[in-house]
Parts: sequence; C-alpha cells; structure tokens
Amino acid sequence: MNAGGHVFSVDLLERNGAKGHGLITCMAAGNDVILIGTSKGWLIRHDFGVGDSYDVDLSGGRGGEQPVHSVFVDPGGSHCIANVLHSGGTETYYTHAKWARPRVLSRLKGLVVNAVAWNRQQITESSTREVILGTENGQMYEISVDEVDKKEKYIKFLFELTELPEAIMGLQMETASVGNAMRYYVMAVTPTRLYSFTGIGALDTVFASYSDRAVHFMELPGEIPNSELHFFIMQRRAKHFAWLSGAGIYHGELNFGAQHSSSGGDENFVENKGLLNYEKLGEAMKPRSLAVSEFHFLLLIGEKVKVVNRISQQIVEELKFDHAPDSVSKGIIGLCSDATAGLFYAYDDSSVFQVSTPDEGRDMWKVYLDTKEYAAALASCRSPLQRDQVYLIQADDAFSSKEYFRAASFYAKVNYILSFEEISLKFINISEQDALRTFLLRKLDNLTRDDKCQITMISTWITELYLDKINRLLLEDDPISLGNAPLGNSNAEYQSIIKEFRAFLSDSKDVLDEATTMKLLESYGRVEELVFFAALKEQYEIVIHHYIQQGETKKALEVLRRPNVHVDLQYKFAPDLIMLDAYETVESWMTTNNLNPRKLIPAMMRYTSEPHAKNETHEVIKYLEYSVHHLHNEDPGIHNLLLSLYAKQEDDSALLRFLQCKFGKGQVDGPEFFYDPKYALRLCLKEKRMRACVHIYSMMSMHEEAVALALQVDPELAMAEADKVEDDEDLRKKLWLMVAKHVIQLEKGIKRENIRKAIAFLKETDGLLKIEDILPFFPDFALIDDFKEAICSSLADYNKQIELLKQEMNDATRGADNIRSDITALAQRYAVVEREEECGVCKRKILSTGGAHQMRRGYMPIGPMTPFYVFPCGHSFHAQCLITHVTQCSSQSQAEQILELQKQISLLGGKVTKDAGTSTSGDSVTTTISANNLRSQLDEAVASECPFCGELMIRDISKPFILPEESELIASWQIKPQIFTQKILPMSMSI
Repeated sequence: MNAGGHVFSVDLLERNGAKGHGLITCMAAGNDVILIGTSKGWLIRHDFGVGDSYDVDLSGGRGGEQPVHSVFVDPGGSHCIANVLHSGGTETYYTHAKWARPRVLSRLKGLVVNAVAWNRQQITESSTREVILGTENGQMYEISVDEVDKKEKYIKFLFELTELPEAIMGLQMETASVGNAMRYYVMAVTPTRLYSFTGIGALDTVFASYSDRAVHFMELPGEIPNSELHFFIMQRRAKHFAWLSGAGIYHGELNFGAQHSSSGGDENFVENKGLLNYEKLGEAMKPRSLAVSEFHFLLLIGEKVKVVNRISQQIVEELKFDHAPDSVSKGIIGLCSDATAGLFYAYDDSSVFQVSTPDEGRDMWKVYLDTKEYAAALASCRSPLQRDQVYLIQADDAFSSKEYFRAASFYAKVNYILSFEEISLKFINISEQDALRTFLLRKLDNLTRDDKCQITMISTWITELYLDKINRLLLEDDPISLGNAPLGNSNAEYQSIIKEFRAFLSDSKDVLDEATTMKLLESYGRVEELVFFAALKEQYEIVIHHYIQQGETKKALEVLRRPNVHVDLQYKFAPDLIMLDAYETVESWMTTNNLNPRKLIPAMMRYTSEPHAKNETHEVIKYLEYSVHHLHNEDPGIHNLLLSLYAKQEDDSALLRFLQCKFGKGQVDGPEFFYDPKYALRLCLKEKRMRACVHIYSMMSMHEEAVALALQVDPELAMAEADKVEDDEDLRKKLWLMVAKHVIQLEKGIKRENIRKAIAFLKETDGLLKIEDILPFFPDFALIDDFKEAICSSLADYNKQIELLKQEMNDATRGADNIRSDITALAQRYAVVEREEECGVCKRKILSTGGAHQMRRGYMPIGPMTPFYVFPCGHSFHAQCLITHVTQCSSQSQAEQILELQKQISLLGGKVTKDAGTSTSGDSVTTTISANNLRSQLDEAVASECPFCGELMIRDISKPFILPEESELIASWQIKPQIFTQKILPMSMSI
C-alpha cells in the first residue's frame, strides 16, 4: 500500500507547547485552533488561522500541581470547556475565543468531566446551543452558554447509568430534521459498553423517555481504562465511528436516515458493524489513544503511533516523531483530531506534532480490490489503468468460475491491460459464442463515435454471431426446419434471440455496412431479417417486393404509405398490387394525397383487361370516379379511361350521367368537359351506345346528325334534341321537319292515322311548323278533307298576322307625322336675351358693341353686334369667349381641331371678300357653302352643350388647381423669411 510513499506525514508544530507552565496533560483541536492543558492549570490557545496565541490561567492563583484533566473545543474553534483537578476539588470552566478570562460553571463543581458532545449542526460562534457533558460517575448533563451573556443559560441533568455505574469516557451527538421537529442521536461509551439514545423533541425529553424503556447498548468483554469514542466527520456530518474498547476497535457506518428497528426497540443507526481484534495487529499492549480518518485508524500503542487501514485491518505504517533531544521524553501520550481542517495531532510532555495526509485514498482501490469489494475499488480508482486492473480481476474471477456472460461484461471494460484480440480468443478457444457476442456487444457500448472503423467491424461480427446462433437453434430443434421457426422447447429462446437481433439491427443500422450486412442475411437465408434491415435502411423497394411475393398486400401498402417513401414506388408496384387485392389497393390510393392518377393508368388498364364478375364492384371505376368528382382531376386521359369503362357496361345510365356532367363549370374560358369528344363518339359507336352518341353529337353542335341518330333510337329523343336549338330558327325548323318527315313516314301504312299523327305533331312544334310545311311529305292522293281543320287554322293565323302588319304600318305613319311637326316647330324656336345679360366667361354684357369682342377669325361681325351663343339652360357666352374657354378645358387633340377649324374659316372668309370684287360669282357661292359647313363643324365642337352644365364641367372637377409643371413657378413666388422680417415688415409698420 505504501509503495508510492507514506500515506501520513509528521511535522513538529510546537517544541515547547506548555510554555513553561508545566507539562502537557491534554489537548483538543478544531478549525485550525488547538488548546493545550498543562499540569499547572494553564490553558494554551494557538489559532493558526490568524497566527495568534495566548495563555489562559485556570489555576486561580494557586500554586503547585493543578493538572488540566480534560479540554474540549467545538468544531468551529470558538467555544472551549476545560476540567481542572484542583487540590480542593474539581472545577469545570468555559471560555470563548473572544474572552480574556474563563468562567467557572459552578453547578458542575466537584464533577470530573470526561467527554463532551457538541451539536455540530446547530452551534454558532456566539452560542453553544445544546452541549452534553459526560462525567466520571456515569451522569450526563446538558448545558448551553451564550458568549454575549458571559454565563451559562442553563445546566440540566439528563441521565445516569444506574444498571452498571461506570465512567462515561466518550460522547458524540448528531441531529436530523424530521418534518418540523428535530431528532437527536447520542452515543456514549464506558470502559465496557456503548450506549445509543435517540428520540424526537428536546434533549431532556428524549432522555426522560428512557425512564420507562430499556436503553440500547452494546457490551464487549474486557475492560480498558481509557475508552474513547470518535466520529469521522465530512461536511459537518458523521460518516462512521470507532470505539476503543477492551476487546478491540468496534467500528461501523452511520446512517441517520435509516429506520431499522433494533432488538431493544430503538432505531439503530449503525450499519456494517465490525470489530478489529488487537490480536490481528500483533501487539501485546492495548492502545492508549485513538484517532479516526476516512480510511484509517491512528492507534497509540505504548509510545508508538501506528496507522491501521480500516478496510484491510492491517498496519500500513508507523509514524516517526522527533522528540526533544535535551529532555527525557516518555513518548507520545495522546492523540486528537481537527475534523474541520482534516488534521491530526500527537503530543508528548512538551511537544506537539501535526499529522497530515495529503492523499489518504490514493491506494484504497488496491485495498478494496484485495478484499474483493469491487464497487468500492472502482469508486476509489484515480486513473483508467487502475480501473482496468479492477475490471480484469473481476473478469478473471468470473471466467474461472465459468460465469462467462458476466466475465464478458467485465472484459469489455478493459481497454489497456489486455488487448481486444486476446480477450476474443479466450471465448473462441472454449467455443463460447454466446459469451463472445455479449463481450462484443458490451465492447461496442464502450467505444466512442470516433472509432468508426472498429465499430463497423465489431457490429458486422456481432451480426454474424447472431445469425449463427439462430441457425444453431433451428438445427438443435429440427435439422430439417432450417429457415423456419422451431416448434420445440427452444421456441421461446428462438423468439427472444430474433427480437434481440432485430433490436441490434435497429440500433446499429447507421454503422453497419449496408451491402455486407445484406449479403450476410441473404447467405444465411434470413429473408424476414433482410426485409427488416432493408426497411431500416429505407430500401423500401426490397421490402415491398418481398411482401408482394408473399401476397401480403396490406403490409406492402402500409410501407408505401410511410411519409419518407418516394411516390414513384407507388406507380412502380401499382400493377402488381391491384392484381393481388384491388379493393385494398384502391382504398390506399384514395387515402394517399400526392398521387398522380395519370401515372396509375397502366395499372388500371391491366386490371380492366382481366374478366370480372357482373355483380363485382369495379375498383378502377371507383377510383376514377373519386379522382374526377372529389379530386377534380382534369386530365383527359383519366376522363377518357373512365368513359371507356362506362361504355363497356351493359347499363348506359352511368355513361349518360358522366356525359351530362359539366366538370369545367365555373372556370373562366375553360372547357365544360375534359374527355376527347371524337374519341368518345368513336367508342360509343363501337359499343353501340346510341343515346350517348346522340348526346355527343349535340354537344359537338352536330344537331342534324344527333336528330338523325335519335330518330333511329327514339322519336321523343329526337324531338328533345331538335328543341335544344334556340339561336338558329332556320336550323331548328329544319330539325323539326326531319322529325316530322320521320313521324309521317313511320305511319305510312295507315292513311287517316298518319294524318292525325301529323296534325298532333304540328301542335307539339309550338307553331314553328305549319301545315303547308309538312304537306309535301304526304302522298299526292291524300284527301283534302283530312287537312281541312289544319288548313283553316293556318289561314286564321295568316289573317292575324296581316292585321298585326296593318297596325304596325298605321303606327309608323303617325310617328312620321309627329317628326315633321317637331321639325317645323324647331324652325320657329327662339331665345330672349336681356339687355343686362352677361357673358359667362368675361362677365361683359352680351349685347355689347365695339371691336373688343368682335371675331378676329371664324365669325364675321353682323353690324356693330358681337357674335354670341345662347344655351337652353340660360347661360350666354360671347363666341370668342366660348371658343377660348372650351379650347383651354378640352383635350389637346380637341383643342387643335377647334383651332384648325377657326383657321380654315378665316381663310375662306377672306376669299369670299376677295371674290366679291370679281365677276366669278359661281366660285363665290361655292366658297360660301364651304365656309358654312366649317362653321357648322365649329358650332358642333364648341357649342354642342353648355360648358357650365355639361360633361366639360364634370371633367374639370378631377383636375388639380396647380399642375405639376406649375409647382416650381409657384415656389418662386414665396417670400423668404429673412426678406419678410428685414424689408416688408418694417415697411408695413411705418405705414
């Protein structure tokens, strides 16, 4: 264990620890603070945390030997209790780290205090909280002291050992919260017994409960005068204990949360108890003192301190101390520990030594390994190599015990000491294929993702081992049933290994080589597993092909419906699937959203080529109807296929309903049907579906052919077709004549009957045909008497038409007379213009004279009067003002037209003046006529409506007040602020 050096090291802390106050008699430590009691009644305090040291006189000024019997310090190093043996009696003192003088606990006068138990969970720097004291006469007291009050709060008597009165030599206390209450655990030792007390409530209540129940204790043979009890503390909680008894060191683990009932009726919080017999140490003397670390006991045997491993119970080393050379030392006289700092102290009469352990647990993995406590050994390992050694020894033990599966699990965790090949050969040499498979599986779990090559190789090997195991199970049960599930007792094992193998394939699908694995599965004849692995690798084509070969249509369709299966596989396997199970296949197609029905036509054609029972539901027709009516498919191929299947049915009702459906209804500029009408016509003619042919002819606007064919089927159908034509009266009459001719010729054999039929047929035409229209269809020898009624009716109709024509002529004559009267009235129409009437544009008087408003061009002045316009609405305008206003408000093209007319009129006006002085009177007349025509056009352009009441004013509403091209001009008119303030404002103020 100490191959790597000493576990504990010893350093001299104080050479003259008593500082001239006698000899060291006792010592205590806590939180880097040590308190040394001397033979002359002094207490020496060393605080290594702050580097402070001072002496406390407990002798009370008395001289002589007044040894400090015992000293105790709390884990925080603040509170101290010391017991001094004076010549006049025993005194117990309390002192605080901040106090200069101690205080006597007077109620404890005369009592020898051997042990103190601190409440480690509740104690604070200012208050001790509950403290238990154990005395020489077997009594226990509870005290509490506050540093601020400078005195004890209370001292209570708790318990006394009456059955076997012995001195209490050691005390320890722990607490644990139970809901809102506190549970106390107290252990006390005497030279022969270890007592345990526990209960909920205050300490005095807990101990008072033992008045009516037995105290739980452990008694060991032998007696030791210096019995001790120590707890090992980690993170302020006791982990295990040790009792220095006469029979040996009684030790165990502490579990204060356990609820184990003991024989005495109390809760026993001690687990994994053991006794270290002194005889194992090879020492004749019993230890005089004890200290407890995490893994070791420090024993003072004689004058030597020996370290004993708590687990192996072996002495691992002996500590060496450097005693003072100038004094005769009696050797180490005592040990104590500092649980807070994790240090130990040894002392002789004058010196204090510090015992420390930098890494106490460095070799504990070996100790646990030697005792075969493998879990603890692994927890104590510090390196992968150490863990390898633990796993290897575990594996070798299991292998030698023929526990091969357990050995395989441990071998898989070995990474450095033994190679992968060596371990594999171990199992191969003894033909343990199952254990080898277990080893490989566990090894695979321990590999990292970076070991891709090794993972693939091991996974492939495991695959082959699984296949070999499956075949061996098949051969063991029945050598002939290779490839099938066994029927004997091994069926459960077979099913289990198959399930395990498939789980492995699922887990390893990403690391297994696809081609290699499939070859392995195929070579072993494992078709089911091959299909399973193909599905894992998303090789769905293989999976579907297998299910089709097995006739398992539903399974194949389930695979095809998976979201990650490419839709092309639907089209590829559709012909095979529909032939296997048309119903399930079509149902699957109807529930799949992304199918293109056109690509399923080959499969549907294959299905329709096979004979089917008359009462059998045609699955292809069902799917095509679903595509057309629900999916609103517009593919001509789908519509043509559905039409062809309808045409082959004996009942043509479905065909006729399909032809009458307008699938494109509602589409803008779209067709009403999507099938090919020419193909449909050829197909229906071939299948002799005459009613369908009639409908198709009619739909193609081939009404004559439709009626002709309908007459061969049903005259009523022909009449209905003839009546469909509404926008062409001549064609409609022609069709009805065809029907009439057929009806007359149909009744040719009965002379009078066919005449009556023809007369009745005329009534059905609703006046479209007259008797004279159908007379040519009768034979020449037909008697006129048979047509008498029809002819009279026809003549009466003609008379009614003549009367209607006369009425219309009279109405036309009266209308012409009214128009002539209106023309005469218009010639005499006039308007009154008041003297004060103003021009709507220039606001000057209309009847003004002078040259300001005379026409410059276009109109000649009549005397001194300026030309003007008067509108029925009452508005009046000068001619030139109106022309200017209309030109400005009209569009550019209209304005240019008005200006051009003005120009032409001006030119012609000058020519008339010139011609007046010549002898060519004919040219003058012609020029005047042209000028009048142009003037009429100008009047139409500018005076067709009042500019204030007509459309011109309405259009002006939408025009902006400021045009875009005028915005810059308007901006230039704005006055800058500085000009306004400097020039315009002062000017206005002066005004």
